[in-house]
Amino acid sequence: MCHVYASTDPSRYESTTRSVRLQGCVTSVRLENEFWEILDGLAAEQGMSAGRFISKLYGEVIEDKGEVPNLASMLRVACAVHLHLRAGSSPESDTAGSQSLDQRLA
Repeated sequence: MCHVYASTDPSRYESTTRSVRLQGCVTSVRLENEFWEILDGLAAEQGMSAGRFISKLYGEVIEDKGEVPNLASMLRVACAVHLHLRAGSSPESDTAGSQSLDQRLA
């Protein structure tokens, strides 16, 4: 079983830093390439660039929670939630987990 993970191409877990604009301020985010690929796909599904998608997600979290203590971690978890939803499993026990990705991003 571990071979599946151990044989992963190292380029997938190499990090890349990108600049994004959040509420008018430019910041950089460093994530593993695998997460950037997932975010690029999520953004494309929403008809947005990755930067625009991240900015929208950030704004919604600020509106809902009041702060984003760790942007990179929040983005990784968003990717994990997306993968759970695509697999048909619920990453949370609350009712938000039963909503589709489009409903949760609306």
